[in-house]
Amino acid sequence: QPVEATDDAFWDQFWADTATSVQDVFALVPAAEIRAVREESPSNLATLCYKAVEKLVQGAESGCHTEKERQIVLNCCRLLTRILPYIFEDPDWRGFFWSTVPGAGRGGGDEDDENARPLAESLLLAVTDLLFCPDFTVQSHRRSTVDTAEDIHSIDSCEYIWEAGVGFAHSPQPNYIHDLNRTELLKLLLTCFSEAMYLPPSSDSSNINPWVQFFCSTENRHALPLFTSLLNIVCAYDPVGYGIPYNHLLFSDYREPLVEEAAQVLIVTLDYDSSTSSSPTVDGTTTGTAMDDVDPPGPDNLFVNYLSRIHREEDFQFILKGVARLLSNPLVQTYLPNSAKKIQFHQELLVLFWKLCDFNKKFLFFVLKSSDVLDILVPILYFLNDARADQSRVGLMHIGVFILLLLSGERNFGVRLNKPYSVRVPMDIPVFTGTHADLLIIVFHKIITSGHQRLQPLFDCLLTIVVNVSPYLKSLSMVAANKLLHLLEAFSTTWFLFSAVQNHHLVFFLLEVFNNIIQYQFDGNSNLVYAVIRKRNVFHQLANLPTDSQSIQKGLQRKKKTPEPISRTNSQDGVSMEGSRPAAPAEPGTLKTSLVATPGIDKLTEKSQVSEDGTMRSLEPEASQLSPEGNPPSALSDGEPWTEEASHSRRDRRRLSSASSSGQWTPTPDWVMSWKSKLPLQTIMRLLQVLVPQVEKICIDKGLTDESEILKFLQHGTLVGLLPVPHPILIRKYQANSGTAMWFRTYMWGVIYLRNVDPPIWYDTDVKLFEIQRV
Repeated sequence: QPVEATDDAFWDQFWADTATSVQDVFALVPAAEIRAVREESPSNLATLCYKAVEKLVQGAESGCHTEKERQIVLNCCRLLTRILPYIFEDPDWRGFFWSTVPGAGRGGGDEDDENARPLAESLLLAVTDLLFCPDFTVQSHRRSTVDTAEDIHSIDSCEYIWEAGVGFAHSPQPNYIHDLNRTELLKLLLTCFSEAMYLPPSSDSSNINPWVQFFCSTENRHALPLFTSLLNIVCAYDPVGYGIPYNHLLFSDYREPLVEEAAQVLIVTLDYDSSTSSSPTVDGTTTGTAMDDVDPPGPDNLFVNYLSRIHREEDFQFILKGVARLLSNPLVQTYLPNSAKKIQFHQELLVLFWKLCDFNKKFLFFVLKSSDVLDILVPILYFLNDARADQSRVGLMHIGVFILLLLSGERNFGVRLNKPYSVRVPMDIPVFTGTHADLLIIVFHKIITSGHQRLQPLFDCLLTIVVNVSPYLKSLSMVAANKLLHLLEAFSTTWFLFSAVQNHHLVFFLLEVFNNIIQYQFDGNSNLVYAVIRKRNVFHQLANLPTDSQSIQKGLQRKKKTPEPISRTNSQDGVSMEGSRPAAPAEPGTLKTSLVATPGIDKLTEKSQVSEDGTMRSLEPEASQLSPEGNPPSALSDGEPWTEEASHSRRDRRRLSSASSSGQWTPTPDWVMSWKSKLPLQTIMRLLQVLVPQVEKICIDKGLTDESEILKFLQHGTLVGLLPVPHPILIRKYQANSGTAMWFRTYMWGVIYLRNVDPPIWYDTDVKLFEIQRV
């Protein structure tokens, strides 16, 4: 039966109980009952939600001075966390929180417009007030009796920021009760924001989440201290246990759940499509005409706005050190197992790092200014290598690669990679001695040759990263040089080249890598030059690629042989690093969430040309058509996406797997000719023409079978004046677009869905943004 809203005795029983936890609420209020009430007595569900919000508002007004009030607030908080997903999953209910409840003012004395606040706004404002409530979620600054307790409306919450760091120097005494209370309130906020999970993915960026929009607007008087608190609590967290190994075994860590929740709330508030806005450029001006306002307003989303305006070096240092420390946490595990607490929120950290670099170009430049960027690079390569065989972690692979693509668009990244790699993180890769560039190439080779087949769409992206850094690589190790040639060997088989419409792009990328290194870094790269000479037949086969129909058919009939590993002269190459475990596939039954397709590399990047003085200028699409024969425009300009997008039948023909492509698309002699004629082989052919006879002569004269002599000869050789005129360096820089914004939204919510299992906030509700699948 409908229960009157005035029947306090009935409603109070929902939050009066003292000894509940959020787990109890989930057990006591089963999903079936919530749905039954929603269908059969909607007025009761509406009253329950309204009453629970009213209790939160009263708690925020009064300042929660008594234990009883705090208990009521927490219970209402848990109850709403439990119920909200069932409100969101029903389209008829979705607008409920945005409607005004008649007569639901905050007491009789208020003016009418106050009364007209939608329930959602009252809820969000109450939660933000409660997050800065002395003696409940923050330390009280007044040490006196209750009657002079601080008035919650007169306090300046900027003095109550939760942790030292950006814009705040004072680190409050840790208080685990406050941490627990904050965590519960943040869980409710995250649940409010999760309405996004119940809408199907759409590329329409006007699809703004009303909860996040209001929360991050000027209506929220705590926006700045909250943003700062969330950021600082994440970046200041040290899971080792105050620097003492094994300390976490003695003390339970109340910080970690709060840090996780803070990281999740933070990345959701930063879900913002920067490609559609007039986002500030590097120097802080927006791209616009001189007629525009002098000082363009930043984004309406204050969290994005604040993030983009951080500029002090010490703030950048604090953020970068914090993120690097947390990302390296799983790697620390391998030196002293169990010495530090192993954190699980590296995916949220990667999204946060991505947002920082994407929205704050000064931060990006700061990261690349010193070799600190390598403290981010090594953990990312570790994750990529570790997750490569696990289909439940395809999303992690994508975000790792996206971050490296973003970084590789800047010259400094390539330069930093020359630093010797001495950290010995046990990884399932060949032992090598060399630089961070070698590590990157060896890991990418491992992903391409022994990764999960669903990673194929990333190959373009992996090789684009290598192309972007190649002009700056001073000296590749023999192991990395062999890996690059092995990839060329694998990608230039006729079977592979003829089996899908975009496969030849990978050969173009690799040739561009070799050309960049030979033209711009010949001196230190005798290992690569030697490897090219040893594998010269691969280049000759490419130059003589058959284009007649019969050969094409013959090439296609050679079924996919997994490329044999290159015959290795140095035997140590085959051995994996000590202490490493092979990358494992997902355990059967593992849950994973589906992802939307990522845009093709041509949509994801724009070409820039590096001038003599090192500055970059963006190439208009027309200009690339006029580029010298050396760098073929065809390599990327065909507009082929990486992944199938069902919406375009044109693209349906261009499937990645050969099985489907053989049905719809067949290679023709004209098609092969169209790109074969543009293969940039001139530089390499000239190099072979000059060096092969000399190397052969040395071998005959000295009866050499030893590579070290040949390498010595190559080290002292020079090709000055013998090679074609160096081609301009082309960098493909990441550019924001609504396709990636949508990808990030589905990935981020998928991670949040899977990580919140205790209590399982969204489990078994009708989520529309992605599908939940079992491996």
